[in-house]
Amino acid sequence: MKVNLKNTPVVNLSNIDPEDVEEVMLMIERSFNIRFEGDLTHIKTFGALCDLVVDKVKEAQSDSCTTQQAFYKLRSAINAKKPIEKCELKPQTKLCELFPRDNRIEVVAELEEELGLHMNLLHPKPGVVWAFAIALILSITVSFMFGVIGYIGMVISITGLILAGKFGRELKVKTLGDLSEKIAREHYLKCRRDAQTVNRAEIAEKIKELFADYLHVEPTALRKDATFA
Repeated sequence: MKVNLKNTPVVNLSNIDPEDVEEVMLMIERSFNIRFEGDLTHIKTFGALCDLVVDKVKEAQSDSCTTQQAFYKLRSAINAKKPIEKCELKPQTKLCELFPRDNRIEVVAELEEELGLHMNLLHPKPGVVWAFAIALILSITVSFMFGVIGYIGMVISITGLILAGKFGRELKVKTLGDLSEKIAREHYLKCRRDAQTVNRAEIAEKIKELFADYLHVEPTALRKDATFA
């Protein structure tokens, strides 16, 4: 079914928290090994940003698919740590089967070491995060009336949030194919078989995926004329 882009509202990126946008820009820099420096001053649209990244990436052109290469790297890394027939590792393979919950943190850490990159795959249960976040808000409120008690509550809440983030076991994506797409957009050059090459035809799509994934923006709304100002 075709999507009628004319009926899709254009995103005004200036309405998004500037700190969130800045974080995505840092992710783009890391993924493509570039530096924006002062180049973003005159960038007003999403299309102009994509053109700027393409212009900054100096590696040689290659038409090979980065997501496919990311999948092969993942498959080899998994096989190196846990002998599995490669034919059994498919894009639709469920990560919960590859990474059992009881030792998921350790297994993921070993895989990241083998790959040489951080997958940012695990996170705590949303309910746990909300519980500590609400406790923090309440503690801040209480601190105005019962100083020490409120401060103790804030310390406990912040510590809880930090530990929840460190020891979270929930998977951000479900399949090996999803994970391949994730690391291909977050670590583009590291996923290339030859890090001295890029497929320029993919760059705009990878940037769109980063914005959509991190800022929760509908991908079809991230057209070239989506504005930053």
